Amino acid sequence: MRILRVIVVAWLITACGTVMGWAIGRPFGRQQLFLGAVALGTLAILVAVRVLATMGWLNVDRRRGASICALCAFALAAPLAAMNLDQALVPLLLLSFVGVGMILGAGPSAAQ
Repeated sequence: MRILRVIVVAWLITACGTVMGWAIGRPFGRQQLFLGAVALGTLAILVAVRVLATMGWLNVDRRRGASICALCAFALAAPLAAMNLDQALVPLLLLSFVGVGMILGAGPSAAQ
């Protein structure tokens, strides 16, 4: 259960940041839409790691590994989500990669 709550909270925070970036970039075109979503999604991942560590749900000593792996997972999920913008659920479900990457980078025992 501890791992699942870390994945869900990381997914929610990242999804909120990505959607905000998408909304900011949308009026300026497709490239700016992608850029805004990636930029704010990246910041949201870093915020998610900090929030989870502050809440005590993620080991503080393993934040760096969690951040690196979550950002790598986001780098994989972002282009796949951009290819499937016509389907509403696919981009949001792809963001669950971030939570899984966070757990893999920190190690399953890091979820407290």
